[in-house]
Amino acid sequence: MQQWLKGLLAPGLVLAAVAAAGFGLHRANRLPRRRARRRSRPPHASDSKLARTARERAARHPGLSGLHLLSDGVDAFAARYLLAQAAERTLDLQYYIWHGDRTGTLLLEAVHAAAQRGVRVRLLLDDNGIAGLDRILSALNDHPNIEVRIFNPFRIRYPKSIGFLVDFGRLNRRMHNKSFTVDGAVTIVGGRNVGDEYFGAGDGGLFADLDVLAMGPVAAEVEADFERYWSSDSAYPARQILPILGRRQRRKLTTRASVVERDASARRYVDRLQSLPLVREATEGTLDLEWAQVRMISDDPAKVVHDMDEADLLAGKLDGAIGKPRRELAIVSGYFVPGEQGSAQLEALAGEGVKVTVLTNGYSATDVALVHAGYAPWRRRLLRAGVRLFETAATVRDAPSRRERRKGNRLGIGSRLRPTGSGSFAALRSGASTIHAKTITADRERLFVGSFNFDPRSLRLNTEMGFVIHSPLLAEHVADAFETIIPDAAYEVTLDAQDRLRWTCDGDETTQEPGMGALAGLMIGIAQRLPIGWLL
Repeated sequence: MQQWLKGLLAPGLVLAAVAAAGFGLHRANRLPRRRARRRSRPPHASDSKLARTARERAARHPGLSGLHLLSDGVDAFAARYLLAQAAERTLDLQYYIWHGDRTGTLLLEAVHAAAQRGVRVRLLLDDNGIAGLDRILSALNDHPNIEVRIFNPFRIRYPKSIGFLVDFGRLNRRMHNKSFTVDGAVTIVGGRNVGDEYFGAGDGGLFADLDVLAMGPVAAEVEADFERYWSSDSAYPARQILPILGRRQRRKLTTRASVVERDASARRYVDRLQSLPLVREATEGTLDLEWAQVRMISDDPAKVVHDMDEADLLAGKLDGAIGKPRRELAIVSGYFVPGEQGSAQLEALAGEGVKVTVLTNGYSATDVALVHAGYAPWRRRLLRAGVRLFETAATVRDAPSRRERRKGNRLGIGSRLRPTGSGSFAALRSGASTIHAKTITADRERLFVGSFNFDPRSLRLNTEMGFVIHSPLLAEHVADAFETIIPDAAYEVTLDAQDRLRWTCDGDETTQEPGMGALAGLMIGIAQRLPIGWLL
């Protein structure tokens, strides 16, 4: 009888233990009641040098914003670094990913130096992209002129993946926005996060990306949008989420930044900044700008809390802002998962005689293999409809050695751990460029630049932002790449007479998908059959 009772009790005890563990994890992951400090009146930024320069230049172009495309990674870092050094009143920075590597450390030190000068600094960071920075961010937050807020935070700090097990619905939605605004007058918006791979400072692969530096009316729109996110219910004061530290960690930041600067490769990178024309031109107020009508569009921060009507989403606003193409549509998207809805839209446009062209990452260049499983099933349908497809492919010719990669990871203040979708895996796997830009051009007259990928995650789950620019000059500049640069740098995917996919680049042709072996092909084939498209 006792043996029989033991047989019944044992499974019950296991289930009780599992239930207790689950309950404990739920409690551990529960967010505290948000207690944000009452907002102090922001410093008057209108009298700063940047604000005066922006105001004087904008006065000569009423109603228009001045724009400068940042396609080069080093230029993109230099612009941010320079603006942080030039800030006199305010720095408002909003990012999905901030790495503790060379460039991430140097920018954090520039932020800290600005605060030491009396600049009010606000850092709004998504919690999925700040691995290894908890202590440093907490120390920065302790500075009287710096406030850090964590967007949609994980309560369990390590490993954060545990949070997905108990609160997947909330934590699967992220703030993907990227903006860098100085003195409320000059802003940088686009596709780049903060990290070596985005700024051409790594020892491995690079991300081909695009940002826009802007001044004029649209800078005020970005500042107002930052305020909306900063004040949202999902933006938690760092003091409620991160461990409380202090001056010692701030000193570590300064010391670590000097270590980065003493590293030979990092020193060469910093030295390159001094010779860039961008630095001199921006300082002197002679930076070449295109003045155009610009509309900033973004998602409501409440998108991470609940589903929203399509008209209220960035994607819905984008359709109205950029207008229906009549002749030509060109899309660059690092993650391209059109799904039924997107495929139908592109198919319809091609059927109406619109020249539709798409550039995305091929399997060997993507940093998230599952995304390829979401994209691949739609290729034949799009090609049959007349859509042109181009895919990047990786090469290992310039890949760094394992020793070089370990050395690069040690530089900086952060952890080696990085979030999925950061580009780190692509950089480590290959020496090639990975497309990370998100642009759309319509009729060579209108251009979208921002954080929005052509995939279900950007459409429904993550918050996004970007600029719709009415400038034939800039739109044609981006669209021309499909005629001049891309055919020599990426594979064009076509269908042969047997309806097989064929990849062609610079005279080379193959029916074997570049970079995909038998095992990878099997895994992607299995993934295509799983109901995960909405997650990609």
